[in-house]
Amino acid sequence: MARITFHGAARTVTGSKYLLEADGASVLVDCGMFQGLKELRLKNWEPTPFDAKSLDAVVLTHAHLDHTGFLPRVVKQGFRGKVYCSPATAKLAELILLDSAKIQGYDAKYANKKGFSKHKPALPLYDSQDVETTVKQFRETPRGKWFCPAEPIWMRYHDAGHLLGSNMIEVEIRNQDPPLRVLFSGDVGRYDGPLYHDPSAPPDCDYLICESTYGNRDHPEVDLLGTLAEVVGRSVERGGVMLMASFAIGRAQQLIYLLQVLKKENRIPDLPIYLDSPMSCNATSIYKEHREDHDLSEGELDDEHPILAGPRVHLCRSTDESKALNRLKGPAIIISSSGMMTGGRIVHHLKRRLPHAENTVVLGGYMARGTRGRRMQEGAETIRMHGIDVPVRAAVEMVSGLSGHADRSDLLRWLQPISNPKQVFLTHGESDSADALAEELRTTRNWKVRVPDLGETHELT
Repeated sequence: MARITFHGAARTVTGSKYLLEADGASVLVDCGMFQGLKELRLKNWEPTPFDAKSLDAVVLTHAHLDHTGFLPRVVKQGFRGKVYCSPATAKLAELILLDSAKIQGYDAKYANKKGFSKHKPALPLYDSQDVETTVKQFRETPRGKWFCPAEPIWMRYHDAGHLLGSNMIEVEIRNQDPPLRVLFSGDVGRYDGPLYHDPSAPPDCDYLICESTYGNRDHPEVDLLGTLAEVVGRSVERGGVMLMASFAIGRAQQLIYLLQVLKKENRIPDLPIYLDSPMSCNATSIYKEHREDHDLSEGELDDEHPILAGPRVHLCRSTDESKALNRLKGPAIIISSSGMMTGGRIVHHLKRRLPHAENTVVLGGYMARGTRGRRMQEGAETIRMHGIDVPVRAAVEMVSGLSGHADRSDLLRWLQPISNPKQVFLTHGESDSADALAEELRTTRNWKVRVPDLGETHELT
């Protein structure tokens, strides 16, 4: 007998945690942090809904915080098993988790100093020592090779095309003949997306756990390079600084790559670019180590226009370098994290730049409910930061082609090779997105589809 319990990313986009059990084995697929709405963030502080000490293993799809960010908390609560991940994920996750711990510590210290936290004192969810303990449990696992996190559960990675090192997980529960087959999509990447290969075709399965972030809509049909060139052009006309919200790993590299392509083709001026994220800077070497994951079909670069370097690309690692950008005059580009503007250096840049009409804020990709990015996307006149309501006078632009997630059409295309699963579970999407995709699959594929609630358990037979 096998079963699955949805401890995260159920009718919401963040906090991915799927507990897979079979014959006494207990394997957690992904271990993400809840983000966005306060009611979701508070779940990170609730007692873990499973016994961390009883887990045999954790298996990660990729390194993003909503898939890995709760790992140090689980380790802190007694998990001592192996954490399986791709080689690139192991390196990127270490960067992301250390940055998360640093931001949490900084935010807690700042909240205590300014007195705007309801908690006395404000504390981080975990610290850097917890992260260092966690990464010692990582076990690098290549794509295409079967591995056994706990008998009778066997798994194999396939490229998901979402992020450097990202994977879907093919599962065989080998306590019967033929084995029970389960597939976890992870986050499915886009077809023809910049920098990454298309997602691999999914293997057939009995049970499918599929993401649905964009299950009810398609990304606009845009010329990504052309749109980005136009946004940069309007920013130059305003004369101010263009602030680009970016996930430090993944989108930051995409933006630098695309901007360098536009510069090489003389479609935008040779503006200075400031990458204000030590984590992004540190990720450069990891990207160079794993060039097999790169698809540079948008434009080949040269020695004068490398992906993350060059005389007009400035890497800002230190706090002093970041603070110096407050004096920066436009036109210029600042790329800073986090992508949904929930924390990190971009909050300080927003506080500085939002009140001034000559500046531009660029949003790229999905913005979860409750995030500052979502509120700006919806036209908020003020954004609250550090206990202060900051007016939004800067221009707010969208470059939707930068999303790393498959849209509705991409998901349907990716699902096409799967013949007839016994049951499909749609996760990692808000209710409207998941429900719309569920109805589409019921109608067009005659599939049995369920959108599980948080904490819901299902037997797999």
